[in-house]
Amino acid sequence: MNVGLIGLGLMGHGMAESLLRGGHELTVYNRTASKADALVAKGARLAKTPADACRGDVVITMVADDGALEEVTFGAHGILENLSAGAVHVSASTISVALADRLTEEHSKAGKHFVSAPVFGRPQVAAAGQLNILVAGAAEPVKRVMPVLESMGQKVWPFGDRPSAANLVKLSGNFMIFAAVEALAESIALLRKGGVDEHAFVDLMTNTLFAAPIYKGYAPLITKQQYQPPGFAAPLGLKDVRLALTAGESLKVPLPLGSLVRDKFLALLARGGEGDDIAALGKIAAEQAGM
Repeated sequence: MNVGLIGLGLMGHGMAESLLRGGHELTVYNRTASKADALVAKGARLAKTPADACRGDVVITMVADDGALEEVTFGAHGILENLSAGAVHVSASTISVALADRLTEEHSKAGKHFVSAPVFGRPQVAAAGQLNILVAGAAEPVKRVMPVLESMGQKVWPFGDRPSAANLVKLSGNFMIFAAVEALAESIALLRKGGVDEHAFVDLMTNTLFAAPIYKGYAPLITKQQYQPPGFAAPLGLKDVRLALTAGESLKVPLPLGSLVRDKFLALLARGGEGDDIAALGKIAAEQAGM
């Protein structure tokens, strides 16, 4: 298929590699054009504006936050005005439920198609085409974009015909990730201060009671204090937990663990952790334990 991809951060770049490997004709746009150099060398076409990436069958957006997505969608040379007739805008970004609902409404008013397809997976997983992709939207456009989604993911998980449902699932999943990382951080700090081998503890837990990818992936980063380069940057973690809390407030669902994790992220950023992975919650737990 003829695919446009807007946003070449760590995740977007990996997704672009998977699309090229899947045989799709790819056009890419990024505000810093030099980030596309390696992809252009592999056969991608470089777009000068977001509009230039909207000429094909599908345009995928993978940008940092609500503001960035609003800019490329509604701004000058934006997606909504320039999306080809019959084409589908697929948002893979982690955005608010409210913005997903607005995008759905505005695309519908303009006679355009909008699908939400946020993803689970770190950058190396994206580059390997092994993401887990959540998808929600009207049946026909979802069916049309499935070959593209399947090129980027090991499995596509459907969540109905309301696009924002996929975004609420994504925020709920990220909230669980942060809670798990915080639990690891506190447990490892407790063991470290108690003089117990934290590596042996991690080996035990990740091969028995908590043999899950999140624990297996983040526990070694915390025990090794390996917080850079980030696969999931701490500022994005703060952004996502705030979005989860906003969704909870809107639906009148208390998320007390979410409030705790938000404050831990704020403490991390206050200590200069903007360039750290979310695993650096381990650093905060250790500091609060006096280590």
